[in-house]
Amino acid sequence: MLFWILVAALTAALAVILLYPLLRGAKAADNIRAGETAVYRDQLRELDRDLDGGLITPEEADYARAEIGRRLIAVSADEPAETPKPARHHRFTEAFVLLLLPVLGLCLYLTTGRPDLPSQPLEARLENPGNDVAVLITKAERHLAEKPDDGKGWDVLAPIYFRTMRVNDAQVAYRNAIRLLGPSPVRLDGLAETLMAVSDGVVTEEARKVLEQSLTLEPDNPRARFYIALSMEQAGRPDEARQAFEALAKQSPADAPWLPLVNQHIAMNGGAPAGTNPAAPGANPAAPGANPAAPGNPTQQDVAAAETMNAGDRQQMIRGMVESLDAKLSEDPNNFEGWMRLVRSYAVLNDKDRAAGALKRGLAAFPPPGEQGRQLLALARELGIATEGATQ
Repeated sequence: MLFWILVAALTAALAVILLYPLLRGAKAADNIRAGETAVYRDQLRELDRDLDGGLITPEEADYARAEIGRRLIAVSADEPAETPKPARHHRFTEAFVLLLLPVLGLCLYLTTGRPDLPSQPLEARLENPGNDVAVLITKAERHLAEKPDDGKGWDVLAPIYFRTMRVNDAQVAYRNAIRLLGPSPVRLDGLAETLMAVSDGVVTEEARKVLEQSLTLEPDNPRARFYIALSMEQAGRPDEARQAFEALAKQSPADAPWLPLVNQHIAMNGGAPAGTNPAAPGANPAAPGANPAAPGNPTQQDVAAAETMNAGDRQQMIRGMVESLDAKLSEDPNNFEGWMRLVRSYAVLNDKDRAAGALKRGLAAFPPPGEQGRQLLALARELGIATEGATQ
């Protein structure tokens, strides 16, 4: 009932606002000459004040008074007699505002709205949040405001913050969870990823220390090992990074979902990806994504040639492979894995301009609202590539 009372009051107020200019009628225009007369009379009074104050001489006052009087007489003589205009009524417009406009608004609400839906204030929604993530977060935040030492609450809220890109809040939540519940590989890896998100994908020294602490608890932790290898790559130590990625590839199962990404980094740092050379120790022919025929992947001949090259020639060969992949994607842009590989390749080669260009072209083929477009944006943030103009 309160809702309908408010609707009626707002409708009445809006009708009054719209009808006011129409109901007051057409008034006679202000007489301009009457205004001029008032101005001249004020000038005469001001002239008398100046004379009394000794600011002007009597001769000057007489001359000025005569000039003002002449103008006042001229204005008074020219005043026409005006007949007031009768008020005009806009019957159709008034009827539209009073009747049709409220009826149209009511019909629109009944069609698109839910008048049968009961009111649900915030407290009621907090009691039954359903699948509303924002309400769930609000409920958890209220609980933690009352009980800040609830480590499990911080542990649950931290990854939710991270998934909703509230990285600063996620960092605080992970630190609180570690402080109250103790370090664990999952919490430490989450904190490290949050620190990297804050630094636009760069594995900072603090993030590296957190990852090393995670490895002391779980030496075979693939996520921590991957990010530590990535930190070597970002620091410009390709040989160490390649060895770290190769070690991770050797310990990974054949169907590990991260293996294709590890293989990309091995190739970018001058190594032979697992699965490209069956005769190589630790090769993994079954590794998904290691198909040599895929655009941009090195062939058997490329791998054999790379083994005999020095570091400079090998880097030049990798750049040629990246440019070849770029050309293939220009011809056939419907290759999501190819765009992921191209963006990462240019980033590793420290060519951020081309990486940003590849990201923009990849997002044109796989728009951001889709899952693949979101993965491209996530990769760009991980690599520290600007995404501001990429989605336009």
